[in-house]
Amino acid sequence: MSWQQGNLRWGIAHIYSSYNNTIIHLTDITGTETLALSSGGQMVKSHRMESSPTAAMMAAKKVAEIAQEKGINAVHVKIKAPGGHNGPTNPGPGAQAAIRAISRMGFRIGLIEDVTPLPHDGCRKKGGRRGRRV
Repeated sequence: MSWQQGNLRWGIAHIYSSYNNTIIHLTDITGTETLALSSGGQMVKSHRMESSPTAAMMAAKKVAEIAQEKGINAVHVKIKAPGGHNGPTNPGPGAQAAIRAISRMGFRIGLIEDVTPLPHDGCRKKGGRRGRRV
């Protein structure tokens, strides 16, 4: 099911963190099979709290508990911000809190990687010829 090295069983924690929500998706080492998935929106009632570090920590804790049941005890982390040609390229406030919560649950953390999509001059940015006039 997952790659073993000594007594470590690895998984990959894909953390998508925007200013509106934080989604934590744990897969096996190949990245094809989902083991656990949770988001900030599942943890809190109000919409404005979905991206908060508190909601991200709660979501990470839930994912970590499910992962421990399935025998995963080490994770590589891939952080993703919205990116693209209009989204911000820096992750939201929940990313760091989620990593901290995962490590606090007793997981070994391997690589921490930024996988934000960056445009190679594809689409034209919005705002028109003179940019956004405020």
